[in-house]
Amino acid sequence: MNALSATIRNFRRAARLLGLDSKLEESLLIPFREIKVECTIPKDDGTLASFVGFRVQHDNARGPMKGGIRYHPEVDGNLLLPCYFHHLHITEMTNSEELQVDPDEVNALAQLMTWKTAVANIPFGGAKGGIGCNPSELSKSEIERLTRVFTQKIHDLIGVHIDVPAPDMGTNPQTMAWILDEYSKFHSYSPGIVTGKPIDLGGSLGRDAATGRGVLFATEALLNDHGKSVSGLRFVIQGFGNVGSWTAKLISENGGKVVAVSDITGAIKNSNGIDIPALLKHVEETQGVKGFQGADAIDANSILVEDCDVLIPAALGGVINRENANEIKAKYIIEAANHPTDPDADEILSKKGVVILPDIYANSGGVTVSYFEWVQNVQGFMWDEDKVNRELKTYMTNGYKAMKEMCKTHNCELRMGAFTLGVSRVARATILRGWEA
Repeated sequence: MNALSATIRNFRRAARLLGLDSKLEESLLIPFREIKVECTIPKDDGTLASFVGFRVQHDNARGPMKGGIRYHPEVDGNLLLPCYFHHLHITEMTNSEELQVDPDEVNALAQLMTWKTAVANIPFGGAKGGIGCNPSELSKSEIERLTRVFTQKIHDLIGVHIDVPAPDMGTNPQTMAWILDEYSKFHSYSPGIVTGKPIDLGGSLGRDAATGRGVLFATEALLNDHGKSVSGLRFVIQGFGNVGSWTAKLISENGGKVVAVSDITGAIKNSNGIDIPALLKHVEETQGVKGFQGADAIDANSILVEDCDVLIPAALGGVINRENANEIKAKYIIEAANHPTDPDADEILSKKGVVILPDIYANSGGVTVSYFEWVQNVQGFMWDEDKVNRELKTYMTNGYKAMKEMCKTHNCELRMGAFTLGVSRVARATILRGWEA
């Protein structure tokens, strides 16, 4: 089951539990707007090249739409077909972590942002978009020109109080800086138009660590609820990019024992606990965990079934499935990645008594601190990093409590508790604004 199908399935289950009117249910699924533009730029050699830019704006009932912009190859021309009438597949490229940009996946991620921002209780809706290109084949100046042309094409459809983009796969703070500058040519200086910006242009302190720190706070909330703490437990982390590495660092600093990690270069294990500061230094020098002397190399395919207390998938989606779910030994799974567990695995793990903290809540630290950045830009008053981290902990802790209340109300597991929480908040806003069909 692909990301879109799983998202719609969870949404419909939540809608049934909430007793939503069928017309309201259907209206909440349909994107507010889907945008597709042609972006033609001169390349460095003087030739012209055209690329497809797109933006799916899913819902704005609770506030401006929010979501990343990704630069990836193979944007499908069928993007503008109704997202729930066709089912393409995410293609994993064998020689990198890049994914083919699947329009179903983009629609699913835009929807997920709507529910995720509602679960986090921040006043945003959901969006997603990007440009069909391979950044590795473009020079920095070509990427800048492409970003500026894309911004010119959509500047009247995004805005500080309309739709606020952020970095995603293939984009970074510099990309956001170019969008900010180009947008400001049309609308005056507007630092709140994007988040994930460089600090010097109004970016927020603490943003780089935000998703990983949010994963820590979410994990703490779950474990506290079960009478446990991070200290002394054994953790396995799949993925050692921004989210995985920050999660490992923060768990280690809080007394947790990280016994195995993996990334695209390989996987390593040390049953006595990996020296995370040393591993971080190794990864900085070699661009991967492979070859780290403080742990033994293991088969990367076995990382998810290593013996541990807490498993944290922080890489690709769909990695926990019916083929490996029965072999998983962890008692808790914290979904730092988007959609790492498919519905079949969900059912198997639930029967085994494994507690899954869903992505829609667990990895919301990034968008929450993006909200803090937007607030700082709108107010024109910047926060120190301690305030950012304190506020993030408050939001993550309150989010867990609200999710648990929904679990009790509807007698459901955490994933459905999160979906009923998010969908109910969006549905209430939609009704209050008089938008229901």
